Amino acid sequence: MVIVDRLMNKAVEEHVFPGGVLLVSRDGRIEFFESYGYADLFCGKVMTRDTVFDLASLTKPIGTTLAAMHLIQESKMNLDQTVASILPRFSDPWMTMVTIRHLLVHCSGLRDYRPYYLKLRYSSQSERRHRLRAMLADEKLISPPGCKLLYSDVGFMILGWIIETISGTRLDQLLKDEIYRPLGIENVFFNDSFQACEIKNMESYAATELCSWRKTLLKAVVHDDNAFVAGGIEGHAGLFGTAGDIAKLLLVLLSDYRGKSDKILFDANLMQTFWSCHQPYGRALGFDMPSCENPSCGSYFPQTSIGHLGFTGTSFWIDIENSIVVVLLTNRVHPSRFNFGIRQFRPVLHDEIMKNLGL
Repeated sequence: MVIVDRLMNKAVEEHVFPGGVLLVSRDGRIEFFESYGYADLFCGKVMTRDTVFDLASLTKPIGTTLAAMHLIQESKMNLDQTVASILPRFSDPWMTMVTIRHLLVHCSGLRDYRPYYLKLRYSSQSERRHRLRAMLADEKLISPPGCKLLYSDVGFMILGWIIETISGTRLDQLLKDEIYRPLGIENVFFNDSFQACEIKNMESYAATELCSWRKTLLKAVVHDDNAFVAGGIEGHAGLFGTAGDIAKLLLVLLSDYRGKSDKILFDANLMQTFWSCHQPYGRALGFDMPSCENPSCGSYFPQTSIGHLGFTGTSFWIDIENSIVVVLLTNRVHPSRFNFGIRQFRPVLHDEIMKNLGL
């Protein structure tokens, strides 16, 4: 993959991102795994294959969605269960019609985003999660449930709340105990932003943004503002991880989908339900699928492919048909979020990867 290597080096040189790690797997074998550039421009820390990244919205598919799948498999929750039946605090009468399925597909009618942190940052740490959930409970739908696709952080924050309510366990602990630890995955995890002083191995993290309101360079604490003020453990953002362990997790899910896993995490029927396209939205449950126009995974990934993007410059794509997994982790928001060159870079890179694999 000489051209792929050149593309990654060129992206660093042209400041698409300070650094990145690219892993490509086919049929369960690693075909390419390299690191590029810098994890931290200010101290000159070089990126390595073991660098830990803020995964941003990859939290949704490989965190919150997997936790939901676990509860469904355990018959503790079902896709057509309503939000209001679990959390009766919601004031909007339309919420009686919003289901778990709606939240996972992003067609609940909830708005996409709210800057809750602007108010919450002035509250004490002990009050913030309680106040956040009060704000979530006051949300009004902007369209009827099931009528419109709108990618929603708010919906996944509510889904995280639902999971914790049903399980009686905080989201990070549930994922650690039921998903990651049984698979031997140590390097996909949340960091509690209220206990940042206890975070170890700070040098292993990729830096993200020079935050204007936190007045510091962010490293090992979540970049997402709403997740940070709430303690770093939310349904929409907060996961950290390495490319190697993300790939390890995705390969188990792919094997489960085919009913051929040595370490069965989910029943094949459940995997197939979650990884099927839900029309007319063009999305899987909790996971994204290639868009019809200018997909981030390029033009060679089939429409049945599964993936997701993260705001910090992270992504993964799985070509289910050809057993190909591509994990691209970058720190494109370092030192500023106003760097969007990765939008043009991603499809070019993925096209070149697929050409190299003969597809």
